Amino acid sequence: MIAQKMADGLYMISHKRVNMFLIVQPDGCILIDTGFPDSADTVVAALAELGKKPTDIRHILLTHNHPDHIGSAAVLQKLTGAEVYIHDLDAPIAKAGGGFRPVYPAPGLLNWLMKKFVLGKVRQVDPVRIDHRLTDSQILPLAGGITVIHVPGHCLGQVAFFWPQHGGVLFAADTCMNLGRLVWAFVYEDFAEGKRSLQKLTKLDCQMAGFGHGNAIITGAGAQFRAWVTGQSSR
Repeated sequence: MIAQKMADGLYMISHKRVNMFLIVQPDGCILIDTGFPDSADTVVAALAELGKKPTDIRHILLTHNHPDHIGSAAVLQKLTGAEVYIHDLDAPIAKAGGGFRPVYPAPGLLNWLMKKFVLGKVRQVDPVRIDHRLTDSQILPLAGGITVIHVPGHCLGQVAFFWPQHGGVLFAADTCMNLGRLVWAFVYEDFAEGKRSLQKLTKLDCQMAGFGHGNAIITGAGAQFRAWVTGQSSR
C-alpha cells in the first residue's frame, strides 16, 4: 500500500523519503505537503488505493517552502483544483518557485555530509498560486479545526499543524525527524531558532505525530517528544 494508514481517515504517503499526509473527510480530502517535483503520481496512486480521485483533494497545506515539500504543489493544484495554504513568510518563494534561502547543517558529521552531497540539488520548482497565507495560532475551519503553529528555524515560514482528532495529531514538518529515534533535521536556516521552536511543540497533548522525514509515531507522541526535547536542552 502506498497510503499508510495511521488512523481512520488519516494516511501517510512517502516518496523519496519525504512524507506527505492525507486527511480524508466526507466533504473532501486535505493533503499536507506535496513532496519533490516528481511526487504527484505517487499521490494520485495513493488516492486510487483509497477509492478517491484527484479532485477529491480540496485543500493543500504546505508546512514550508523547501523544494521537497512544495515541489509538486503546482502540478497537484492543477490536477485537483485545491486551494493552497502556506505561511505568509514563505509565500513569495512558493509563488516564484525559487529563491530559496540558504540552509546550514545541524551539528554532526552526517548532517554536514547530507548538506554537502545530497541536499540543495533542486533550485527551482513550478510556481504555485497561493490562496491562503497562514499566521501563527490561526485555526483553519477544516476537518473540525486544524491549528497553525509557526515553528521557524529549519525554515523562516515553517509551520506545524495540530489536529485534535485521534487524541491529538501533530504534523511536525521538519522541526525534527524520526529516524528510529528523534533527531535534528539535517539542515536549518537558523539552528538556535529551531531549538526554540521545538519548545512550542512540547506544550501540545498529542498521541500521534507525523514528520517530514522518517517514521510516524502512532501512540504516546507527546511524551516522547517532550522527553527528547528536554534531553536536548540539558546538553
